[in-house]
Amino acid sequence: MTLSVRPLKVVRPFLKHAEGSCLFQMGNTRVLCVASVEDRVPPHAEEKGIGWVTAEYAMLPRAGDRRTPRGRASGGGRAQEISRLVGRSLRAVVDLAALGPRTITVDCDVLEADAGTRTASINGGFIALVDALRLLWKEGKLTTWPLKDSVCAVSVALKDGGVVLDPDYAVDAKADVDMNVVMTGSGRFVEVQGTAEGAPFDSKQLGRLLDAARAGGRRINALQKKILRSWDAPK
Repeated sequence: MTLSVRPLKVVRPFLKHAEGSCLFQMGNTRVLCVASVEDRVPPHAEEKGIGWVTAEYAMLPRAGDRRTPRGRASGGGRAQEISRLVGRSLRAVVDLAALGPRTITVDCDVLEADAGTRTASINGGFIALVDALRLLWKEGKLTTWPLKDSVCAVSVALKDGGVVLDPDYAVDAKADVDMNVVMTGSGRFVEVQGTAEGAPFDSKQLGRLLDAARAGGRRINALQKKILRSWDAPK
């Protein structure tokens, strides 16, 4: 049983022109997360009088051990599914009404993949989002701080009967169960994606996986808090 998160590293800010950006690394997985602010919202948000937070996920052609054609690496069903997951995860902790008539798009580009790219995207995406919100606050464009909580994510796996937290590709590829868990800093779940790649799993094993994910989430959340100091309204 392996119950430790891979080494975490954050470089922030990473891009000069972006409202928020960081390079988030979990083990050998590295994702560039960039938050951009636009003074417009999609039609469904405009009708409701709210702002919007969305995400786009892509992999560089050589993020893996062999080149993937650029169109397949940056598009396709998998990229769209992960984009929607990252967007849902970030919106779960944002008061969209307080955001006002603007959209924050968080682009997550995988530079190097060694499993856990979607969870790294959520973790780094939250940091980039906070920095973009802080800039809006500093410029007087927000009257109410829109963040309700923090959000983080981690993968867990079941392999040979043991639980592995934040597995790399070598473990993930041979795991009996693969699960991605998104949770808030207060410990509530946003999304749980679990699949039996080998044999089906029971409720006891599910409990062990979720317990491991909670422990990993606390570690990641602590790093986010150390880097950002707080996600409350800037003083």
